Amino acid sequence: MEIMLRRFSDLLIEPHGSIEKKNMVWNVSGSFVYAFASILLSFAVMRIAGDEIGGIFAFGYSTFGQQMFTVSYYGIRPFQITDGKGEYSFGDYLGHRFLTSSLAVLIAASYLLWAAATGTYTAAKGLAVFLLALYKIIDGFADVYESEFQRRGCLYLTGKSNTFRTILSVCVFTGVLLMTSGRTEGEFSLVAACFAAVLAQILGVVLFNLSVIGRLPGVIWKRERGQIKRLFGQTTLLFLSVFLDFYIFSAAKYAIDGNLTDAASGYFNLIFMPTSVIYLVANFVIRPFLTRLTVLWAEERFSDFGRLIGKIAAMIGGLTVLAVGGTVVLGKWVLGIMEMVLGAGYEGALTRYHAAFVLIVLGGGFYAMGNLMYYALVIMRCQKRIFSVYAGVTVIAIFLAPAMVTRWEILGAAGAYLCFMILLMGGFSLHGIWTYWKEKRKRGDREQ
Repeated sequence: MEIMLRRFSDLLIEPHGSIEKKNMVWNVSGSFVYAFASILLSFAVMRIAGDEIGGIFAFGYSTFGQQMFTVSYYGIRPFQITDGKGEYSFGDYLGHRFLTSSLAVLIAASYLLWAAATGTYTAAKGLAVFLLALYKIIDGFADVYESEFQRRGCLYLTGKSNTFRTILSVCVFTGVLLMTSGRTEGEFSLVAACFAAVLAQILGVVLFNLSVIGRLPGVIWKRERGQIKRLFGQTTLLFLSVFLDFYIFSAAKYAIDGNLTDAASGYFNLIFMPTSVIYLVANFVIRPFLTRLTVLWAEERFSDFGRLIGKIAAMIGGLTVLAVGGTVVLGKWVLGIMEMVLGAGYEGALTRYHAAFVLIVLGGGFYAMGNLMYYALVIMRCQKRIFSVYAGVTVIAIFLAPAMVTRWEILGAAGAYLCFMILLMGGFSLHGIWTYWKEKRKRGDREQ
């Protein structure tokens, strides 16, 4: 087995070719496949097993499972990949990830036991949601290896892992769902497919992460005493911000799961999909400028910094206007195509949510703008201000999302999402502008 894994890892590690080109190609591939998998699976489950089962899957995979991913992941990837001096060894990061992943499993199990005990979930739904959460937790655990690949300058290995692990687990999940659907009750068919996907995910980690990490030079497995505790101390605020960010992003979905039907969860998840595309596009717009923005701020060239922020904001604003305008004009047509993909029996199931679709796309534009201001605050090293915004909006979301969903159902969920994105953008912008002018007055402007 060890010899087979070694030979397999030889195929993954490419000794020849431009490292920059390999990194770019496989990073794009991994990001695309990972994002597309969620869309493909959402349509596949609803078409194969029906809207109720599709709703359970959508909540377990894209909402609760992803929330548990944030616990396992702990928001630590940016910290690990920028640890070029080796303040912490890979062994330290691995030990830390074992603990965060175990914590995620414990939280998921506790939540679902409570849901089953209170009658909120059936036993089969609870088990399916737990398995989907476990799938995502394993994804978060795999990230510690993929972050180390990137820290070692081998981003292409991260892209390959994301690409091949995702394809493997999606194929296994879909295959088992097809084989069992119709032969057993829908929920139990979903449980079987989720269990198979978890096994495929574990196999993927062994093949595409464990078999490779030991072949890279400079990887230190030894753990230094006290380092894991110190690592928690340095990253907990970062984790809390990431955790609250995703809760705010998904608060409307949690409200639907608690107050509407499973089918409503499935339909909302489908019309919510453009947010993933908007997020990817926004990052493509913002990230190329981050190094430049960091340099301008460090060199105290505040006017240049402000102008560049303004240009990026104008680009995002323009794209948002185009996206919302296109959704108003072509949204019903797009939703109609989505109904055709779902198959017979879904006519009108999505087009009736056209207004909610428009609100979600508009909310995605505000989310993109808020993301820009978030990065600006990170560059300004205002982590506490970032956390204060997340904490404030979280409190509002806890009460507002259920109220709006109960009153206006899916349209209320879309409206709640839009409100939360406006609040995030507004909070980050106010803190960013205040810090900008404060530092400009305090240190002067070395504009060139």
